[in-house]
Amino acid sequence: MEESIKQEFTITVYTENQVGLLNRIAIIFSRRKINIESLNTSPSEAEGIHRFTIVINEYEDVVRKLCRQIEKQVEVLKAYFNTNDEIIWQELALYKVPTEIIAEKVLVERLLHKHGARAVVIRKDYVIFETTGHREETEGLINALAPFGLIEFVRSARVAIIKASSGFHEKLREFEAYQPAEELSENEYLGKREGVFSM
Repeated sequence: MEESIKQEFTITVYTENQVGLLNRIAIIFSRRKINIESLNTSPSEAEGIHRFTIVINEYEDVVRKLCRQIEKQVEVLKAYFNTNDEIIWQELALYKVPTEIIAEKVLVERLLHKHGARAVVIRKDYVIFETTGHREETEGLINALAPFGLIEFVRSARVAIIKASSGFHEKLREFEAYQPAEELSENEYLGKREGVFSM
């Protein structure tokens, strides 16, 4: 049997309410001494449902247990985990460089074209470039701009969409269709709920 290795996983958490939840989720990771590489919160495709996107480097069995622990939080509807091959993801990066770089316009144009970047602010003292892509792509532009005197750099948290997912709002509609009627026992209801939310 092949020994498991640490790899990058993206955890997607759907939640009804995010007030105080971020702190409780962070505690789950800190207690296990797991470093969060990236964390993003945003509205989801379902009205009133928020989405957390968390990136970590860990063993798959550890990530599986983490998702189960996260799902124990009252507000959490479901937590999924995926490898990089199972998602479409991007990061946004901004780079501030001295305006003198513009003096070599041809070089700059080639540089921006090669890295899929564009100028978003041009001032007397500095220019800000923007690009999106995977980590290695945004870091490639750091290396390219370094000789020109990179003043400042910032990268956003990951945004990701699961390739195989049909959309959480569809799962939510299925779940709502299973709201317990008077004749439906609690165990039957919970069993149906679990079946709906398994992907």
